[in-house]
Amino acid sequence: MTLEHSPSRPLTAAPPLNRGRLLGYALGSVGTGIFSAVPGLLLLFYLTDVLGVSAAVAGAVLVAPKAWDVLLNPIVGAASDREAVRTGRRTRLLSLGSLALPVAFAAMFAVPGQIPGVVWAGGAFLLAASAFACFQVPYVALPAEMADGTAERTRIMSWRIVCLTLGILVAGGLAPEIVGLGGGGRAGYAVMGVAVGAVMAAALLAATLSTRRVASRPGPRQLGLVAAFRTARGNRPFFALLSAFVTQSLGVAVMLAGAPYVAVYRLGDYGLTSLMFVCMVGPSALAVPLWTRAARRFGMVPCYLVAVAGFAAAALALIPVIDSAGVAGTLLLTGLIGVCYAALQLLPLSLLPETVHADAARTGHAQSGAFTGLWTAGETAGMAVGPGLFALVLAASAFASGPFDAPAAQPGSALTGLLLGFTALPAALMLLSLPLVIAYHRLARAVSPKEIHEPA
Repeated sequence: MTLEHSPSRPLTAAPPLNRGRLLGYALGSVGTGIFSAVPGLLLLFYLTDVLGVSAAVAGAVLVAPKAWDVLLNPIVGAASDREAVRTGRRTRLLSLGSLALPVAFAAMFAVPGQIPGVVWAGGAFLLAASAFACFQVPYVALPAEMADGTAERTRIMSWRIVCLTLGILVAGGLAPEIVGLGGGGRAGYAVMGVAVGAVMAAALLAATLSTRRVASRPGPRQLGLVAAFRTARGNRPFFALLSAFVTQSLGVAVMLAGAPYVAVYRLGDYGLTSLMFVCMVGPSALAVPLWTRAARRFGMVPCYLVAVAGFAAAALALIPVIDSAGVAGTLLLTGLIGVCYAALQLLPLSLLPETVHADAARTGHAQSGAFTGLWTAGETAGMAVGPGLFALVLAASAFASGPFDAPAAQPGSALTGLLLGFTALPAALMLLSLPLVIAYHRLARAVSPKEIHEPA
């Protein structure tokens, strides 16, 4: 039965979710996973080693559109809340994003000859980032409105993370292969953009249609953007969790950007980019249900800490392994990183709705869109700055850019820099996030110990 919406009264509890509704919602993460993976994995390499853009300029091109996106996400969050009050749904922004994002994505890798590639790719990336915000912000807000209680929302997140992992796996594993099948160079990347964009469009539109009847449940009073920031400022568990997640996203993004460079310049084969990516993301699909069960038994935060420490340890172990054990050892350790990566996606996203609901109890305002807007802005910042940070490592180590048909020889400093950028830098960021997770643990227990801290 469809729930009727009235801004003057709260809606009744959401009905139990069957597998069809869970899958319908989760399919959207196939599309968001593609957009999270492909630009971070291939766009920097596309600019430096296909278009011949310098590492410093390429880094700026990657960061600038995402910096705009960081500003846009809270605005979209507030707009999503206003739409929820006015219509009882969040469908319009979801539809806009699902239609615009695949087109802008394909355009990023289809640079016309008469326009400077750096200008075209940067502009298309700006449009794609804006379209992504329109979809992602209301999409992340939906779980808090689809179900009541920690267990059911964790179940939603489990389905979502499996589909997210599938999207990342398909994109990161197949995109470099499609580039090769398309002939490499500009032509190969253009073919990849169209093919992957089509898959993205199907996933985003499927989720939009599947969730069009999900009734939003904002409180009777809605805060504007400025007031939402003021309210969020008092939610200390939220900001501790957000800070940890952003730092970890930055580490993952740095490693993602470095993968093709390690494959080409340390392992000697660009085709290993796909294999490294599959070995990292593939195990995470299997690890999600294991982390879910472990979180129920031992608690989400203890499992979160173990996953962060494990990621850092495996990344540091790659430094000697890449040269001494070669491809086999590198793939084995990237698989271990993938197991930890699954928890870094599942657990903070499972904890996020609890901070939103706890804040609603504290303030009397249900601000799912505003809080998830801030969350997505932070995640976007981390994923944006990651490739830019890796580009700075390349520039500082004297990496030489060159076009696809005339690749440049690299000095020893560049080979060392890209190795440390791929391993030691992500590990350091993960370790830096550990005190933030511990701070969240302490603050969350004070707010809602049984629901956030204790095992389910």
